[in-house]
Amino acid sequence: MAVNRKLKMGMVGGGPGAFIGEVHRKAARMDGQIELVAGAFDIDPKKSKATGKELYLDPKRVYGDYEEMIAAEAALPPGERIDFVAITTPNNWHFPIARDFLKAGFHVMCEKPMTLTSQQAKELQKLVKKSKLVFGLMHNYTGYPMVKLAKDMVTKNDVGKIRKVVVQYPQGWLATALEKTGQMQASWRTDPKQSGAGGCVGDIGTHAANLAEYITGLKITHICAELTSFVPGRLLDDDCNCLLKFDSGAKGVLHASQISHGEENNLAIWVHGEKASLEWHQEHPNYLYVRRPSKPEEVWKRGNDYVAAYSKAAARNTRLPSGHPEAFFEAFANNYANFAETVKCAIEGKKAEALALDFPGVDEGVRGMLFIETVVASSKSAKKWTALKK
Repeated sequence: MAVNRKLKMGMVGGGPGAFIGEVHRKAARMDGQIELVAGAFDIDPKKSKATGKELYLDPKRVYGDYEEMIAAEAALPPGERIDFVAITTPNNWHFPIARDFLKAGFHVMCEKPMTLTSQQAKELQKLVKKSKLVFGLMHNYTGYPMVKLAKDMVTKNDVGKIRKVVVQYPQGWLATALEKTGQMQASWRTDPKQSGAGGCVGDIGTHAANLAEYITGLKITHICAELTSFVPGRLLDDDCNCLLKFDSGAKGVLHASQISHGEENNLAIWVHGEKASLEWHQEHPNYLYVRRPSKPEEVWKRGNDYVAAYSKAAARNTRLPSGHPEAFFEAFANNYANFAETVKCAIEGKKAEALALDFPGVDEGVRGMLFIETVVASSKSAKKWTALKK
């Protein structure tokens, strides 16, 4: 039966003072296919109710906690209850909330990293496969059109066999002990109980690793890593340096930092192959640089016909004509649009097409947790290389 309506979205997290929850809300509604109808927005029921009021939601569908939300929404008839939940809480809540919503029969969109441990991630992976529910993981940088163009250039062998991958993600916002000022975003990200074993590596290093694997199609197999906590008294790493080995024999360098003064969100990647090299910068996302031997540098610009002719994925995820900046919110929205189409297909009992399935999921969540744990283990080890956990 066709789903001739907007998908109904619930949210856990995203209450007062939160950043990423509002990004999810804006991105989800961008294409008019999703409407937020329910939520448990804060661990404090009063704050949750206040957020629901600000969002003009039915007070009966603004809940004090996620367990109350599951019970109440599951009791509603199909078509009225939420179709999926978006989880935008600190990391320590991702696993129990995702697990319980999946067990109750709801599709899930979850912020990264997916869990606190790889054991939890593998449990979710088994649950998703058994339930056949749709699980999305918000590695938003995979949603950029020029990232998809880069991926297609690798897939079509325009780059040739990949030799080396260099990926970076420096920030500067945690160069001082911001968490001691009561700043909420800094407080939970530097708390092992809420963030997990990785600080910088879990927060942004996972984005860099995911981007490298997404564009190249390769898998990281071994890591030589050094984690440092430069700010005195900080319990988790704020700087990460890694050498990488990939399953194809390619080599890599990954650098992530949150103590680099003046850096904002300077995620960037260089892919060097036998035929060509690619370069992409998140802070200038509408351009992909291609360099070939003995030829002028090419600058591929988002929104142009030649990009659409080359890459169906880039065309599908392009929203604006060339010259009009398209970036962060749209990348989130691209993942939501593909996720929503896949959820609709699941409700209708159909298989989604390949382009719609192009969003990170539970498998990428497992890879992310294995990456974090291997980096932490490598940093503590006296050995040069540590094999990626399985």
